[in-house]
Amino acid sequence: MTVAVLGLGGIGGMLVARTGALGIGTETTVEAIRAGGLTLVHDGQTTVTHPEVVTRLDRPVTLLVVAVKASSLEAALERVPPGSLDGAVVLPLLNGLEHVELLRQRVGAVVAAGSIGAVEAFSPEPGFVVQRSSGAAITAASDEIGREALEIVLAPLELAGIELVVTDGERAVLWEKAARLAVLAAAAIASRKPVGELRDDPAWRRRLEAALGEACAVAAADGVELDAAAQWSIVESLPASLVPSAARDASVGRPTELDAITGSVVRAARRLDVWTPMLDGLLADAARHS
Repeated sequence: MTVAVLGLGGIGGMLVARTGALGIGTETTVEAIRAGGLTLVHDGQTTVTHPEVVTRLDRPVTLLVVAVKASSLEAALERVPPGSLDGAVVLPLLNGLEHVELLRQRVGAVVAAGSIGAVEAFSPEPGFVVQRSSGAAITAASDEIGREALEIVLAPLELAGIELVVTDGERAVLWEKAARLAVLAAAAIASRKPVGELRDDPAWRRRLEAALGEACAVAAADGVELDAAAQWSIVESLPASLVPSAARDASVGRPTELDAITGSVVRAARRLDVWTPMLDGLLADAARHS
């Protein structure tokens, strides 16, 4: 099977370095990797690989992993020629709730819902990736093809340090991360604090717990039952130094995924007639700081 990764930032670069997949990226990033390799700093070690990278998909693939930020999705898809994904599966690892349907409208392929968690990876410069977490966990589901078929296609992603879980129900895969991240991303942008400081601050902790309960209520209205206490337990288990990527982008003046993450949950609340005053407030506060 031929695997390609669209987007060579933190997550995409980490996946290409670990799997040896074909990488598709911007001219600047492709040039940097061709010249000096793809550097991955992880667990106290620096590894340089020399994967094949291109600026435009130029061959048939079995699996295309989309690992760009939501704000870059439209531009990234210009690097995938129409008809080039016939017979392929597309696995987006974007944050938020709305990108799967957008991809179905744009690509002639099976689109699965995917989520990547338990990972903190970022790219401070083209061709250089830092992974601070010990591993990563990919969860995927497709309402278009069977579970066993999806497991076969995604098997190349299951390597040492990457856990792969194929399950049922696309909405459940999206909501399980979106509910939690909608709160953390907005709070981290608004406060400029990492997760540990947010948890330890009594006022912020109250806001986070209330907003997370609201996000879970929206998920329930959308047909996905989430346990707010279990979601909060995940927040408690996160590294204290963790900074959501949207907050990291905001801190250096880059476009953020705030609208794709928190905005998508708030829009779902409006569509489903769920009252979310705490989440609305977080979104408004974060918007002023991004």
